[in-house]
Amino acid sequence: MTTRDRVMELAAKALARVMLPLAHLNAPGHARHVTCQWALGLRFPNEDLTGLTPATYAAFTTARTEAFWKDGQLIGLTSGHRDAAVQHRMYIESLHKPGKPVLHPAESGHVRGTALDVRPMEGARWLEENGERYNLYRTYDNEWWHFEYRLRRPERLPYPGAVRAYR
Repeated sequence: MTTRDRVMELAAKALARVMLPLAHLNAPGHARHVTCQWALGLRFPNEDLTGLTPATYAAFTTARTEAFWKDGQLIGLTSGHRDAAVQHRMYIESLHKPGKPVLHPAESGHVRGTALDVRPMEGARWLEENGERYNLYRTYDNEWWHFEYRLRRPERLPYPGAVRAYR
């Protein structure tokens, strides 16, 4: 973790504690959740949670609220919902880059609004250990950052596009 990242993390945590009383006034009963989202919005200003399904959005924001307040872990979103055209462009580019598989838009959880690419690695580790409580699962061995909202634990695949073993 860089010095800048550490300073930003400490600032987000301090800001959340200072803003908690104000959040209690604005959102009684939900102050920790609201304050966490404010703080993480400042720490990860470019993240975009729009386009996630309501269940995925609720699961992710609830999980990262617990990570923040219970364990002091910040979890940011690098990529969530992707437009099918963006996913298609990434898919076509990946065909020319062996070893960098990207799913076709028809197969992508990002296009459906159920996939999340998170950061930092410590946040992904927390989510891997605790995400099942929120139906958030790491789905690929080669992508520590990629999680999907699923009602049941999926079989983890070695990489996107790998064929599932059927039993």
